[in-house]
Amino acid sequence: MGERVIVAMSGGVDSSVAAARLHDAGYEVVGVTLHLWDYPDDPDAKGAHGRCCAPEDQYDARRVADFVGFPHFTFDRRDAFRTQVVEPFVDAYLAGTTPSPCTTCNRSVKLGELLALAKRLGATKVATGHFARIERDETGRAFVAEAVDRRKDQSYFLYSVPEELVEMLVFPLGESTKDEVRAEAVARSLPGATKGESQELCFVGQGAGAYAKFVEERAGDRRTAGTLVDEAGKVLGRHEGIHKFTVGQRKGLGVALGHPAFVTRIDGRTGVVVLGSEEGLAVRECSVEDACFSPGVTFPFRARVRVRYRHEGAPAIVRRDESGEIRVVFDEPVRAVTTGQVAVFYDPASPILARVYGGGKIVAHA
Repeated sequence: MGERVIVAMSGGVDSSVAAARLHDAGYEVVGVTLHLWDYPDDPDAKGAHGRCCAPEDQYDARRVADFVGFPHFTFDRRDAFRTQVVEPFVDAYLAGTTPSPCTTCNRSVKLGELLALAKRLGATKVATGHFARIERDETGRAFVAEAVDRRKDQSYFLYSVPEELVEMLVFPLGESTKDEVRAEAVARSLPGATKGESQELCFVGQGAGAYAKFVEERAGDRRTAGTLVDEAGKVLGRHEGIHKFTVGQRKGLGVALGHPAFVTRIDGRTGVVVLGSEEGLAVRECSVEDACFSPGVTFPFRARVRVRYRHEGAPAIVRRDESGEIRVVFDEPVRAVTTGQVAVFYDPASPILARVYGGGKIVAHA
C-alpha cells in the first residue's frame, strides 16, 4: 500500500474527484465525512439548503468510496459545529456584524478535526476538495496559495491553517478548473457526478430573507430593533432588527427614499442603521484581530488584501503597532469593508496564484 491519506468528503463532486485522483495515484485513501448539521424534518425545506453536511451527502460520500474502492467513515461533530460556528454566526448578526462562517468552520472545526483524525488513523497526509494549492518556498517550507481556477479559488478560507497541517495538506484540484473536475466526475461515472453545486451556507436555507429567518429562530428576545437614519442623523424610519442588515446592502431596506441608498454603518449598541450614498462605503483603512500569519512574515509588509470571498483584492500595507494592533492601510479606498468579515493577505508580487501570508477578522474601519 502507498502512503495513507485521509480525504475530507462532503458528498459533492469536488471531494469525490479529489479522492479518486489520490486513489489512482497509489495512495491508501481513507474517506472521512464530518456530520456537522441536521436539517429540520420539514418537507418544504428539502433541498433548500447548501451542501456539505446533510445526511444524503454523507450517503453520497459513502457511495463514491464504495465505487472507487476505499474505506469511508463518518464522525459526529455536530456539537462542535453548533458551538463554534452556528452560535457565533447568530451572535455576530445580532451584534450588527457580518460573519464569515466558512472561514470559522475551517479554522475551528474541520481542519483541526482532520489533523486529529489523521494522527488517530495513522495517516501522513490530509486532502480536501478545496480549489487551492500547496507550494514550498526556497527553504522547503510549505504554504497555501491560490488555485489555477481563480473563479473557484478557495484559498481565502484557508488563511489560518496551522503550519503542522500545511505540511500534511494535499489539494488534488488546485491545478484544475471546475469545468475539468465536473467533466472528470462524469467520465469516471462517479455517484453524484451531476448533482448540483452549493451556493449558500450549508446550514442556512436559500432564498430571500433566509439568513434573517435563521437568526430570528435562534435569537429569542435578543433582537435589537432601532432606527434607520441618513448620514446627517435624520430619522428615516424604524426597523425590527439589525440582524437584517449588512454593510453595502441596497435592497430590502424598508424605506423608499427616491434615490439609491446603501447601508454604510450599523451600531450594534443602539440599533442605528445608517443609510448613505455609495461613496459612503469607501474605506481607506481597517483593523483586524485574531490574526494568523505564515512563518517568516515580518511587519510592515505589502500585500494584496481580499476583504471578502469574491473580492479580487486591493494593494495595501499591513502594519502592527506597539500595542499589537494589526492595521491595513489601502493604497486607494475600498468599497464595503465590513466588520466581522475576514481580510486575507496575499503576496502582491504574484498577480495570480499568489501565496497566502495570513489574515484576520475585520473589527474596525475608517
